[in-house]
Amino acid sequence: MPMNARFVFPLLLLTSIVSAQVSSENNDRLREALKRYPEADGNKDGVLTMEEGLAYMAKRKGKTGAKPENLPADALKPEVADVAYGSHERDRLDLYLAKGAEGKHTPVVVLIHGGGFRNGDKSRWAADKDTKALLSQGISCAAVNYPFLDHMPIQDILRHCARAVQFLRSRSGEWKLEKTRFAAMGGSAGAGTSLWLAAHDDLADPKAEDPVLRESTRLTCAVCNSTQATYDVTRWESFLGAPKPEFRTSETEAAMFYHLPSFTELASEKGKAILKECDMLSWITKDDPPLLLSNPQVVEAPSNRGEWLHCIHHAREIHKHCEAAGASSLVLQEVTGEKPTTTQFLVKHLSGAAE
Repeated sequence: MPMNARFVFPLLLLTSIVSAQVSSENNDRLREALKRYPEADGNKDGVLTMEEGLAYMAKRKGKTGAKPENLPADALKPEVADVAYGSHERDRLDLYLAKGAEGKHTPVVVLIHGGGFRNGDKSRWAADKDTKALLSQGISCAAVNYPFLDHMPIQDILRHCARAVQFLRSRSGEWKLEKTRFAAMGGSAGAGTSLWLAAHDDLADPKAEDPVLRESTRLTCAVCNSTQATYDVTRWESFLGAPKPEFRTSETEAAMFYHLPSFTELASEKGKAILKECDMLSWITKDDPPLLLSNPQVVEAPSNRGEWLHCIHHAREIHKHCEAAGASSLVLQEVTGEKPTTTQFLVKHLSGAAE
C-alpha cells in the first residue's frame, strides 16, 4: 500500500454522506475506498462499514503514526523519557525536571502539542523556547502525547489527557512535583485541551480501583495559544457566523469528531451528553484558574478554515464567559500596555505570587 494511504483514506471516509448506517452499499466514497483499500473490510463480507473504516484508520495510525520531530543539536533531553501513563500506545510523556531546586518539589506545566487531533508529537517541546525558559525558572515540564481521532472520539481523547495530569500527580513523590501547582499549555488542539482541563470539574474519583484516577485533574492556570472556544462545534456559528462550505472537510466532519454515524445523532440523548462533556464554555465557573489566551488571527470574520479554527473570536468568546462567571482570563491581543509573556504568566501563578 502506498505510504500516503493513511492520508487519503480518512478523507474518503470523512466525506461520506449523512446516514444512520453508512457503508459502501449506500455511499460512493466508501465504495471507492473499499476498491482502493480492500484490506479495510475487516470481516471480509464485501461491505465496508464506517466502524470498519475507523478500525482500519486506527490500525494504519498505529503503524505509521506521528514520529518525533527532527530536533536541533541543542534540543533538551528529558530526564524521564517516553513513560506510559495509560494503556493506549500514544499514552506517553516526557518529563523535563527543573534544575537547582535543591531537592524541593517543583511546579509543573503539562505541555500538549497541537495538530488537529490527527498528528503532532511531544518531542516538539524539546526545542521550544518556553520549555527552556520555564526550566530556568524552576518549573518542570511534562510533554504528553495522546491518541488521535483515528483511534477514538474527541470526548475520549480529552479524558486521556486528563489521565496524564492524574498520572503525574500520582508520581509526584518520586519526581518531586508540587501536586498543588499544575498548569497546562498548548497550541490549537493542545490549547483547546488545556482549556478543557482548566474549566472541567475535577475528575478525581476517590473510590476508583485505579489509584491514578483518584488524583485531581484541576489546574492552577493555563495558557491557550490559537485555541478553540469549545468542542461543542454546534455552538461555533453563534460567535463565528455561518461557515463557508470550504471551511469543512465534509458534511459529516462534525459527527465524525465524536465518532457518531450522522449529524442527526447529535440531537439524541447520547449526542447531547457528549456535546456537554466537550463544551468548555459551559464548564466555566468562578473557581476556575486564570487563563492566558492568545489568538493572533484578528479578523472581522473568518475567511478560511484556518481562521475559522483559530481566530480571535474564539478567545473573545472564552473571555466573555469568564467575565460572566467571575473567572480570570486575559486575551493577549486586547491587552493595552505591556503584555505578559507566557513564561511571566506561568511563573506569576505557579510561584504563588498571584495569591
